[in-house]
Amino acid sequence: MRTNSRRIFAAVAATCVLGLGASACGGSEPSGGTTAKDVASALEAGGKITVWAWEPTLKKVAADFEKKYPKVDVELINAGTGDRQYTALQNAVAAGSGAPEVAQVEYYAVGQFAIGKALEELSPYGAAAHDQAFTTGPSSAVRYGKGIYALPMDSGPMALFYNKKVFDRHGVAVPTTWDEYVDAARALHKADPKLYITNDTGDAGATTSLIWQAGGRPYRVDGTRIRIDFGDPGTARYTGTWQKLIDERLLAPVPSWSDEWYKGLADGSIATLATGAWMPANFVSGAPAASGDWRVAPLPQWTKGAAAGAENGGSSLAVPKASKNKALAYAFIEYATTGPGAAARVAEGAFPATRADLDSPAFLDTAFPYFGGQQANRILAAAAREVAPGWSYLPYQVYANSVFKDTVGKVYVSSATLSQGLEAWAATSAKYGTDQGFEVAGQ
Repeated sequence: MRTNSRRIFAAVAATCVLGLGASACGGSEPSGGTTAKDVASALEAGGKITVWAWEPTLKKVAADFEKKYPKVDVELINAGTGDRQYTALQNAVAAGSGAPEVAQVEYYAVGQFAIGKALEELSPYGAAAHDQAFTTGPSSAVRYGKGIYALPMDSGPMALFYNKKVFDRHGVAVPTTWDEYVDAARALHKADPKLYITNDTGDAGATTSLIWQAGGRPYRVDGTRIRIDFGDPGTARYTGTWQKLIDERLLAPVPSWSDEWYKGLADGSIATLATGAWMPANFVSGAPAASGDWRVAPLPQWTKGAAAGAENGGSSLAVPKASKNKALAYAFIEYATTGPGAAARVAEGAFPATRADLDSPAFLDTAFPYFGGQQANRILAAAAREVAPGWSYLPYQVYANSVFKDTVGKVYVSSATLSQGLEAWAATSAKYGTDQGFEVAGQ
């Protein structure tokens, strides 16, 4: 299952504007004074909740939840993947009506909705008690300031998916470092000019994830004070390596999630993907002809012998401020993310954010026919434990990602460098932040 959106919608209007002060962007008391004690009462009383989500394994969770709590009616609605749902949710918030009780929100977007006061702060409901249940990346991603604004539903620790058939045919070793990755790209493309190590036309999520893994920390957020700086050594590691792939035309000029992209995965002309652990199901559904050809390996490292990772994609479940039954909504997301629903989702193919499921022998021992019987979850679970700490997204990352194509994306079709593209992205993002009332510093 893919949990990152194909397109980023244009800016969700930030409501933390000049003059509101830091308190407007921090945690808030739950509406109506609801506490954890009210959650059990809400389950006993029952009622109807509407859940906006595109994640398919929630169908099983909703059915199981209704069976366990017969007085509860869960209406699951796909309001659109990622960007489309966010637009609908923001419109409902602005209109003061029509919002769901529960909404799926990708990790990079949590901060923007939290700072816009569109999400309920969940600590008083008991969310803090689950802190240790989740792996580091997802646990950090649902926090903004001192508040918890969602519970992690899945995660996207990165790994290298590679076409073993292609690598074996051309006698190229599977890369363990990014320098080796560049060498492999050269070797494959020389052996067959129709072969590319991977595709890339400029993707904000992939770029920030690789910078994250390289040790870059371009975003620093402290309340309304923000620093955007793509001049750090970690970012330089990424740009220095990736620029070679761009300059030498070693990247397939194919947009991800396009028909041409799936064709490249199926016929082997795209030989690897460095992406999140949610990818396996997409291979099965999108490139069935390549079953048995692909394998999973640890993500290449920027320093030989290191074990640093990053997240790419992943979603949470949140309770909108406009929810009409917040206690019952929280009960559902708790069930879906930490209760029996979490295990049910894993059984349906989701990649867990919960430590217990990651450590489960049944999960680790799962053999993937698509990957030649490989126990791929062992590699993916190890990647989840190796996610480097300290990463932050902008509190308006949804907007920032929406202008990536207009800044960094131009690098792929011009003589501009990645460093120049990132500088332009930083400047555009900083201006937007300043216009919204943030105190923004830059490089």
